[in-house]
Amino acid sequence: MNGILLRFKNFGLLELLVVLSTVYVIFMLLWTLSSRSGVEEKVEAVRNNHKQVIELINSEINNCDKAEENSNTKWGDPCKGEWITTNVINYVIKNLNLKNPYSINSPSIKSTSDPRLQAEGQAGQSTEMGVIFVTASNFLSEPGSEWLVGTCFKSPCVAAGNNELTSIYR
Repeated sequence: MNGILLRFKNFGLLELLVVLSTVYVIFMLLWTLSSRSGVEEKVEAVRNNHKQVIELINSEINNCDKAEENSNTKWGDPCKGEWITTNVINYVIKNLNLKNPYSINSPSIKSTSDPRLQAEGQAGQSTEMGVIFVTASNFLSEPGSEWLVGTCFKSPCVAAGNNELTSIYR
């Protein structure tokens, strides 16, 4: 018993700090390893949501290019006219049944004045992960009109590869 006590006789605050730091690092590595699959599932779900919205809008652009003069989009806007952002968002909410895996109470899609800022965020600014942001201004009918769709699917959003931005042109 005296041999064990002699070993800990010179055990001071610095040694305690080293041991606790080592335990903390090992715990964090194990926690990251165990939660990685859940994070990847959420990332994939948000990417699929983003892809569905992009495919819907691009499909309507293609359909309207081939359509007659009086045709309407799936959400009711005239093909050859201005597309109202809220109509597109309401159609997506009602028909695509997208779920935000990061928050059940958070919407899966909404409009914003700058989807780039919402998807990428800025240093020190929190961003709503899993939400698909669509440009708030309506999609104009002129050729070359641009609409941005963006989302953040992994924190920190500002880091490369943790967000997705897509420009859609008419």
